[in-house]
Amino acid sequence: MAMPTPTDIKLHQASKKLEIAFTDGARFELPFEFLRVYSPSAEVRGHGPGQEVLQTGKKGVIINAAEPVGLYGINFFFSDGHDTGIYSWEYLYDLGVNHDAMWAEYLKRMEAAKASRDPGIAAMFDRKVLQK
Repeated sequence: MAMPTPTDIKLHQASKKLEIAFTDGARFELPFEFLRVYSPSAEVRGHGPGQEVLQTGKKGVIINAAEPVGLYGINFFFSDGHDTGIYSWEYLYDLGVNHDAMWAEYLKRMEAAKASRDPGIAAMFDRKVLQK
């Protein structure tokens, strides 16, 4: 069976969510913050297992623009300046299917790191760590 492809993509700025529908009838609403912290970029994912970088301070991030990449994906331009990493249709579908588990895992990692989703608190935390 072929991988489903999008039939509709909408950026909802008020709710800060991407709404995406696929050819198999699946429809997902993915928060911008979730998309940012799970960016497929090397900056976030690293270049191999164990090299992932925990993204802190991304609460409230928005997607300023989106650009199609060929027939297989999309690139997002986030308000924090992040604009690398191609979100393939397959990856977006996977994010939709696994959203709840992935978000819970992210929150667990944030708690373990004593980090914050809030941009101001994250910046203060980063400065304190750098000063030690």
